[in-house]
Amino acid sequence: MNSEAISAILSKQPALKASKAKLEAMEPGSYVVHRSWGFGQIKDYDDADQKLVIDFKGKKGHRMDPSFCVGSMDVLSPKHILARKETEPAKIKQLIEDDPVQLVIDTLSAYPNNAASAIELEIVLAQVVGDEKFKKWFTSVKKQLIKDPRVGVPAKKTELYVLRDEPVTAESEIMEEFSNTRSARRRISLAEDLLAASIKDEAKQSLGTVLNGITEAVRDSNQLDAAERLYGAFVRDELAKILGHDVGANSPNQSELIKEVRGLPAIAEKIPVHFQSRFLDLVKETHPLEWREITFALLKTSQGKFTTECINFLLENGQADELAAVLKRWKTEQNLRAPVLLWIIKNRHSKKFGKLLHDLINPRLLGAIFFAIDYEALQSAGTRRIPLAEALSDDAELISDLLATADTETARDLGNSLLLNQGFEELTKKSLLARFIKLFPSLQSLVSGEADSKEDQLLVSRDSYEKKRVEYEEIVSKRIPDNSKAIATAREHGDLKENSEFKMAKQDQSVLMGQKAQLERDLARARITDFAEATTDQVSVGTVVDLRDVASGKAVRYSVLGAWDSDPETHRIAYKTPLGQALLGRKVGEHVKLKIGGVQHEYQLAGITRFVDAKS
Repeated sequence: MNSEAISAILSKQPALKASKAKLEAMEPGSYVVHRSWGFGQIKDYDDADQKLVIDFKGKKGHRMDPSFCVGSMDVLSPKHILARKETEPAKIKQLIEDDPVQLVIDTLSAYPNNAASAIELEIVLAQVVGDEKFKKWFTSVKKQLIKDPRVGVPAKKTELYVLRDEPVTAESEIMEEFSNTRSARRRISLAEDLLAASIKDEAKQSLGTVLNGITEAVRDSNQLDAAERLYGAFVRDELAKILGHDVGANSPNQSELIKEVRGLPAIAEKIPVHFQSRFLDLVKETHPLEWREITFALLKTSQGKFTTECINFLLENGQADELAAVLKRWKTEQNLRAPVLLWIIKNRHSKKFGKLLHDLINPRLLGAIFFAIDYEALQSAGTRRIPLAEALSDDAELISDLLATADTETARDLGNSLLLNQGFEELTKKSLLARFIKLFPSLQSLVSGEADSKEDQLLVSRDSYEKKRVEYEEIVSKRIPDNSKAIATAREHGDLKENSEFKMAKQDQSVLMGQKAQLERDLARARITDFAEATTDQVSVGTVVDLRDVASGKAVRYSVLGAWDSDPETHRIAYKTPLGQALLGRKVGEHVKLKIGGVQHEYQLAGITRFVDAKS
């Protein structure tokens, strides 16, 4: 904009005088970032309309009032990295690929005081590098930045990246921060950063202070949980090795910290990924007689990369046959948890693990997968993602691999389990069911059966539905797992033919699985109602019926409610009971013969009211 245009704007809006410099910067050719529209370039200023003409991504020639842009749009200097990406694309591309640290330095140099918050810097760099590869790129760059003396790297995203006036070595910066903090967790983290840096000989003389601080934190701090204390001891010992100290003299030593077997799963869940392999070696060293049983127990509750670490550890220690047998037993007992199942299906075709997993890839494994997904859906809150369910959906070959040896009836049972599963959206169920039908065309009836079942829905009250859900969750999350543990315990007692505990536990399992299946069918058919749709024209679900005994003249009142609402003491009857069915559709004045308490009665309908009105 020229001076006349700016003067005209300021005469109309004197409050903008403080923003005169920003208005003057809004010149054609300048690059801008708008709060809503993002990055763009001012192409022109329309004097007649008093509007800026700006090209944004996806919106060319967008016209904007400069007075409204003052608070919502920043004009970038030619040095700004987003502007340079447009004016020097080849140079910026070269920096991204060959000298990313210099790219960060150039980015910071365009900011006031050569500093920008971590969040701000990452947003800008993501636009420069490209969102699709930024995360991996910046993870690598941060490691280089930590070692670069020209840049101060923040510990938190709310803090600033700073371009230093004078370079400071990474070691000096870490040691300075170490001296300034009393937090045991932060001290361990800083000592870890120090190990990651290439410690120069001249810096080693200061390591004694750091080692003493870490030793004190591991020994005395009440801030640390068991996993943090163990990892702190590991960092402490690595520093001690660099200084040539006797690691065995450190107390508590790492073995002492994992002496209690019961606490190992909780420790394994929280230790850093790069420490997992060392942790398993330490378990074997500390528990030479029990390490196999402990590792299998850790595998059973493992997740993420630790699952792979446990399996690799067992294979490296000659436990391939035992591992195959244990995985098969867990599958039979429905003790395979989601993370282990996820590992199995992802590695089923790998050269390294394919032979180990070959006998597991069958219809029964699909049943275990459905069970694990259903269980996780019941335990999770809201719409939290279920990785195992996503893997089943995304892997187009998985269902055909698992059903390769299935007969039609087995496939039908699994298809029904899919339809009742709580862990999938309806569209996903249909997509997965289509894969069943492709292998077994006769299962097309499941689709029509699903439609038929909707016609046979159960009307239920919210209270009764919640009670059923609680009952189901009790069976799935407590009684079935407890039963599985009982089976496993009984199995350890020896000869299964003469093992009464094992037989009783298996009988209980059959009953529990039957109850679970029935509850799944009932809950799937349930439609919750508040009975507000009931009318007084005739007896329907949600009406209160007044009856008069024709013979004695005695009056009785019944509430006809949902399928699970029967309560004889309060004269509430479910509409699915014989008494409820006999009353449905009847009108005032009609006679009905009912058998109550084993005695035949003839009643006349004296009145019909709505349950919701009677309650109020």
